[in-house]
Amino acid sequence: MAPIPLSRILAHWAAQQPDRVALDHHGHAVTWRELDARTNRLARAYEAMGVTPDSFVTIALPNGVEFFEATFAAWKAGATPQPISARLPKLERDQIVELGRPSLVVGCAPGEYTACACVPEGFTPDAALSDAPLPERTATSFKAMTSGGSTGRPKLIVSATPALWDPDTPFLEIPQQGVMLIPGPLYHNGPFLWAMIALFKGCTVGVTTRFDAEETLAVIERLRVDTIYTVPTMMRRMWALPEETRARYDLSSLKTLWHLAAPCPAWLKERFIEWLGPETIWELYGGTEGQGSTIIQGTEWLTHRGSVGRPVPTCEMKIVGENCETLPPGEVGEVFMRPLTGPGSTYKYLGATAKAIDGGWESLGDMGWMDADGYLYLTDRLADMILCGGANIYPAEVEAALDAFPGVRSSAVIGLPDDDMGNAIHAIVDRPDGPPDQAALIAHLAERLVRYKIPRSFEFVSEPLRDDAGKVRRAALRAERIAARATG
Repeated sequence: MAPIPLSRILAHWAAQQPDRVALDHHGHAVTWRELDARTNRLARAYEAMGVTPDSFVTIALPNGVEFFEATFAAWKAGATPQPISARLPKLERDQIVELGRPSLVVGCAPGEYTACACVPEGFTPDAALSDAPLPERTATSFKAMTSGGSTGRPKLIVSATPALWDPDTPFLEIPQQGVMLIPGPLYHNGPFLWAMIALFKGCTVGVTTRFDAEETLAVIERLRVDTIYTVPTMMRRMWALPEETRARYDLSSLKTLWHLAAPCPAWLKERFIEWLGPETIWELYGGTEGQGSTIIQGTEWLTHRGSVGRPVPTCEMKIVGENCETLPPGEVGEVFMRPLTGPGSTYKYLGATAKAIDGGWESLGDMGWMDADGYLYLTDRLADMILCGGANIYPAEVEAALDAFPGVRSSAVIGLPDDDMGNAIHAIVDRPDGPPDQAALIAHLAERLVRYKIPRSFEFVSEPLRDDAGKVRRAALRAERIAARATG
């Protein structure tokens, strides 16, 4: 099949399955016919507000049907959706609006920005507007995601892929006309991409406002979900449920569980492989930029424990040392990648410059190594590495050991200034039941970590340290604790 403009793809599926559910949000269902008609009317409203082809439409909405409607209305107007968190601090949102110069911001008070139109959450277009098909339009870029807000001014990652899709193209193990579940925040690239491509392929997409472990299992049973997008934080919370709770739900429809966006501890992956079967578990490593990625199925992981897979056929990767030399198998360095279509062929930045070396190789800032078979193993983010007494310590390794301790929901490991060692390892541990027996925790860590990697200090909290996208802002956590020290 030839690629279909995204301005037409709802109509394509509405003609084939008009009364099938396209979207399900906590039981609120919208059919393909309804979604197509409603977004036609909404696109006309957007056009009347000044949305033009190839302009950005900033979408600051929570997970729900309205988010999808705003996205498809943007595509129908020939524009590029640019999602952001509905809970973003105003200063950060202001910076994104200044950078992207959108024609419309959806999810803020009218008049908040003088340079573009604004509509609030819950906006309903005039019922007098037609819901008939609009003229076909195809944006040059089908998405513009936001990144970098945790370390400085945000940047926009504008995809080089136009707003077209061939529903027959195999992609991410997503079946045509299947059922996808997205429990993660749609303003992040992974949940956005999985959700939208599932719709492009005619799937029913279930979405939750936020992640809840038991509710996720219940939705899999209710909708007969065959594919789910997760991050390791979600997996950890599902596994922490009592065994009788997990066994209460029928998960036999589930054929594919994707996890990505953060390192997955080996012990947790093994538990999911035992629970759901190795053929069900899939992992992807890559960035929003799309220069390259790796993929691995659970069956393959069992023979390459800890790996995130081999590079996909559309890219190449290598490990680079401090002097920009290519490192041999087994040596840790920075991961660089490039698409076979050439540098700059998959994205462009607004507000940033890619970290690149000669030949168009680019880095996402991750450290890792490759084995002789070409499988990639990640160690940590370069920016998060802790230099302690001359040794490089990767927080993800220490966090994996902490997360395996009973009662721990998540953890974040940072380096705090130390006159003797340069940095002292400090662990912030999310354990709702409170601090454990210190000797038991240290003994647990000593079985998994060399002595110099064991944290010197511990801080126990009862709120999650990672968001529903699996992200943790270590730099912000470190800055808060250094500031607290300074004020006594």
